[in-house]
Formats: sequence, structure tokens, C-alpha cells
Amino acid sequence: MDGDESLEVHVPESPVVALFGTNAVLNCSFSGVSEFNLSDLSVFWQLSDTKRTVHSYWQSRDQLTDQDDRFANRTSLYPDQLMSGNASLLLKKVRVADEGSYSCFVRVQTYSTGAMLMQVAAPFSKPLVTWGSESNLKPGDVVALTCVAYGGYPEAEVLWQDGAGRNLTDNVTISQVANEEGLFSVKSILTVILEPNSTYNCRLTNPLLGEEGQASVTITVTRSMVKPADCFVLDEDDTFIANNFAFFCSMTGKTQGLVFPPLALWLTVALAVCLLALLVALAAVCRRKIKESCEEMRAEEEAKELEEAKELEEAKSGVAFNFVPLGRNTSKELKLETTGIFFTTAIPHECKGVVKLLRLDLLKSKP
Repeated sequence: MDGDESLEVHVPESPVVALFGTNAVLNCSFSGVSEFNLSDLSVFWQLSDTKRTVHSYWQSRDQLTDQDDRFANRTSLYPDQLMSGNASLLLKKVRVADEGSYSCFVRVQTYSTGAMLMQVAAPFSKPLVTWGSESNLKPGDVVALTCVAYGGYPEAEVLWQDGAGRNLTDNVTISQVANEEGLFSVKSILTVILEPNSTYNCRLTNPLLGEEGQASVTITVTRSMVKPADCFVLDEDDTFIANNFAFFCSMTGKTQGLVFPPLALWLTVALAVCLLALLVALAAVCRRKIKESCEEMRAEEEAKELEEAKELEEAKSGVAFNFVPLGRNTSKELKLETTGIFFTTAIPHECKGVVKLLRLDLLKSKP
């Protein structure tokens, strides 16, 4: 305390936590003055580090000419309580930027001052746990679990635990990003090796407000498991069963014969069509071969017949008849002479150029 020892200013020794967006009261009181007039009282609120004016009061009224712009229309005192020693400041719609040390300066003939720390806190949204879109997960697979929360201040503390409550500190990453208002979004990723029926808890804590919430996920892994879309946990006390599938196959009633799967059925039809086409082609080839064979035999027979006819024709056309007259009245024999062949004919009477009866005898060839 500075100044006359009779005037004392009292402020909280512990930091004051103000919720983001609400109204906060910075308590400041003074004592040691028995009687005074408001015209003798001066109250000044300043930022301790920069000495910027937050609020000023003297001559029985507010004096805001030198007030810092960021506090405009957001501060006030309690005028009706000043005479009783209450110099507290009302700060409206607290912002993250309002966080810091504030000094309360009081003067009544003499002066005194005190400083206090105001901290700003904003609760995070309920944690949300997600995990990737992998499918066909099985024990031993590596999976990344993500825990996210939004709109808090200051930066959050994130703790991962297994189903038995053991802390998981390995393979954990965390990132926190502030928006234009100064509020943080937190994202923590835990990389784990899956085990059957594994439970993982994400605990999020605001260091100024204490533990805010948790989210849990239980992953039931089987060898035939197929994972659906992302799984979410919003309620603090609820456990979300990420995956637990059981597949059953049953058949009732009278069977209707063998049923092929669509793919096998089409393959069977295609094979049958190919086999039928092959048989048709084979039959056509055999028929053509048989036809060609028959035509060849017919051609050979016709050629043979033609050859025989040709030989016969040549035999006929190769005979040259020469009639050698032996005298009109002296002989009744007519000798026909051919090349290598001799014919004789007997004429029983004179024909006078007209042969009435002709007998042709084939004679053996003479040398």
C-alpha cells in the first residue's frame, strides 16, 4: 500500500476467473476514512502493465475521456456504494483480450492502490471421439483415434486412458488453434494397436474450470469384422460400441434344387454356348469332308467311264475299210483290208454294187 497509512485498498490476492462473454466484477474496497464527500473521492482503474485507463471517476462523476477504446461502453462503478468504501469495477461481456493485471487506485485526501489478476476462461464443447474409415479391421491393426473439442479457453489438457484407467501417453499428438476471438479448438490423436474389445477414453480438462468432460469408444474387433462409417461419442457417461457384427445364415422349408450364384450361372451358360458352337462347327466340317469324298469318287468313276468311252471311240474311229474288188464276174469274194486286221466276206450272188447279204469274219492279224 502506498501513501497515508490510514487509507487502505483491498483487492483479491488470488486471480479472479471471469467467464468469456459474461459480466465480471473486479472487487476493490477501501477503508481508513471515516467521513468524506464524493467530491473528494477519486477512483482510477488501469491496466497494470501498460497504464492504459480502464475507468476513471472524480468530481462525483465518471470521467471517460482517456478511457481505452476496447473498454468503451463496457465498464462502470457502483456509485451508490462509493460512500461505503466499494470501488469495485463491473466489466461487461468479458473478452479473451481482457485478461491481465488490473490496478485499483483510490484517493481521498491521501491515496492507496492495489493490483489484482483477472483470468478469462471459456468451457470447451463436449469431446468428440472419431476413428478412421478403414474396413476389415482385425486384432493387431493400427488405428488412429481422434478426440476433438471446440470454443474453449485457455488451452485444454487432454488425457487418454484405456478401459482399465491406465494413462496412455505414447503415440499421442495434440494441436490447438485459436480463432479470431481467441478461443481454442483442440485436436488430439492417439495411435493404437487394436485388441479385441478395446476401450479408449479421452478426458479433456480446462485448467481454469477443472475437468469438463470425457468421451469413450469401445471397439469390438473380430476377424470378419467390417467397419461402417465414423463412430461418434458425445455424452460423457455413454460408451459407444463402434463395431460388433454377427452374421447368421439359415434355411427353412423345402429346397428347390441347386441354386447357382449369378456369376457361376453366367459362366455355365457361356460354357454351354461355346460347346454347342464347337459341336455345330465340327458337324459342318465332317459333312463337307464327306461331300468332298463322294464328289471325288464320282469324278473318278466319270473319268473312268469317259476314258473307256474314249478308248472305244478311238477303236471305232481307227478302223479303215478298203474294199478291193476282185472282178465283177470272176469271184464272189470281197476282201476288206484294214491295218493289222483282215476281214473276208462271201457274197452268194452278184450284188451289182448293192450288198444284199454281208457276213464279216474277223481274221487274225498277219505278220
